[in-house]
Amino acid sequence: MTRTVEGIGVQRKRPPDRRTFMPWLLVLLGDVIDLVRGRVPLPWLGGTGVAAFVALYVTAVSSALDKERRHVRIPVLALAGLIAVTYALSLGYGGDWLLCFPLLSLATGVVLRDRRRWLAATMAVFGTSVGVLTHFHGSSESSVAVAWGTSLSGLVAAAVLNLFDTVLELRTTREELARSAVERERLRFSRDLHDLLGHTMSVIVVKAEAVRRLAPRDLDAALGQAADIEAVGRQALTEIREAVTGYREGSLTAELDSARSVLRASGIDADVRQSGPPLPPQTAALLGWVVREGVTNVVRHSGAERCVIEVRGGQDRVHLEITDDGRGPVPGSGTPGTGLKGLTERLAAAGGSLTSGPESRRGFRLVAELPVDDNEEERAA
Repeated sequence: MTRTVEGIGVQRKRPPDRRTFMPWLLVLLGDVIDLVRGRVPLPWLGGTGVAAFVALYVTAVSSALDKERRHVRIPVLALAGLIAVTYALSLGYGGDWLLCFPLLSLATGVVLRDRRRWLAATMAVFGTSVGVLTHFHGSSESSVAVAWGTSLSGLVAAAVLNLFDTVLELRTTREELARSAVERERLRFSRDLHDLLGHTMSVIVVKAEAVRRLAPRDLDAALGQAADIEAVGRQALTEIREAVTGYREGSLTAELDSARSVLRASGIDADVRQSGPPLPPQTAALLGWVVREGVTNVVRHSGAERCVIEVRGGQDRVHLEITDDGRGPVPGSGTPGTGLKGLTERLAAAGGSLTSGPESRRGFRLVAELPVDDNEEERAA
């Protein structure tokens, strides 16, 4: 499988499968030839043993490499049978039949690759068994090589398979992180777009109504409102471009000034108060979003005559409160909760809170609280 990254061909290796381990059975070809030529006693018994060995080897390896059957009993049972047949053939015939042990080691590495202690102990037992059986049947020049091959083949097979499993897990995690990053970016963009367009369109509507009211009796004032509409439109285009690229940061001071202007243009008495030390940029930006959304809802939904915006900053926390004397959201007039829901999530990510609801007698109240922390930006990102 080949992937191309920025014009460069990158080869992605496939993990070993059962076809990787099947050709090793050719190691037994010499023993099979001896059986066919009748060079060993009881060839029918040896042939039965070889057939059983091959069947159990294939079953153990194939089932251990199958994701669905890997953790059931089939691989372990097949491996147990393979161990029994291997020792039977080696005890009965010896010589080159000891080559069954490296194959047994491979199958054991595949089956027990997740059980490292058992695997290491088993490899040691198999290697020792080769040395004992070689001595039992007479010395052999290749006994050391067979013993080393038996001890290492299973460990190598397990290490390679575990390495591929780790790479696959890392690749899956990376893809999941990429999907999560895309979702976060989509959420950020949808929130910014909602806040930007909702506020901007409300301002344009309010200014347009002011133009209509003022035009018959005060042309200069009407032209001033029309100029404000143009300025708001140009500013909205700039903010949308910044939101798309992810560089926009709201300004609390600018939003408070804008809120005062919009409320007065809507015929709502605006009372804006701010106290406390300067706020960190991220805190000010988040509160700017709250002011924008809160004032937009007051203009669009409340029918209020007066609106109070108060910002009280402290050493540890800052408190923002927006209250009006209107009737609150009117059924069928739109749902201001969409923007407030997004702001609630934003403030919660920064360690703050946002609550809203009707006042006890009349009006609506929006309260936001945030910790004053220079590291807020890292937590909210």
